[in-house]
Amino acid sequence: MDLREKEISREYKFEGRIVKMRLDKVETPAGRVASREIVEHPGGVGIVALTDEGEIYMEWQYRRPYDDMIYEIPAGKMEGGEEPIECAKRELEEEIGLCADNFVYLGASYASPGFCTETLHIFLATGLYEGKLHRDVDEFLIVEKVKLETLVEKCMSGEIKDGKSLIGILKTNEYVNRLKTNQICVD
Repeated sequence: MDLREKEISREYKFEGRIVKMRLDKVETPAGRVASREIVEHPGGVGIVALTDEGEIYMEWQYRRPYDDMIYEIPAGKMEGGEEPIECAKRELEEEIGLCADNFVYLGASYASPGFCTETLHIFLATGLYEGKLHRDVDEFLIVEKVKLETLVEKCMSGEIKDGKSLIGILKTNEYVNRLKTNQICVD
């Protein structure tokens, strides 16, 4: 059974620096006309930077939509035509001043599929070494390293609320556990 909607019209209401907002008119599978408010976003990445000691680099960052300090993994928006892996390398160095020998793709996640086109690509970065820190002029972060086990507990207790961080930390934990039991082969 195909549940796709047929587009009748598309009207852009706002085009900003990061997002565009549009109003779509669609025909539903039942034949009714409905409106869909869509936020177009170029997508982004989240990076779980894991040290040899089993610590992950985390950031405290003020997020205006929630008027709160949010605890999250390094992340950023993809620039026009940029591949997710290139964005991950760029953001890791920009935000915490690190480069990595290895990147493992942990998968993609839809941020909020009910109204937004944003896809987040999550990477595990290992073999970390010093790069050049160069944050955006309006970017203010507090960076710290935290044991993976501690972060898993913070995810499960609800202390970490950021979706990409939850996904990245929990997938990294599973990846590390599978490595320990030889369920994943590393070339």
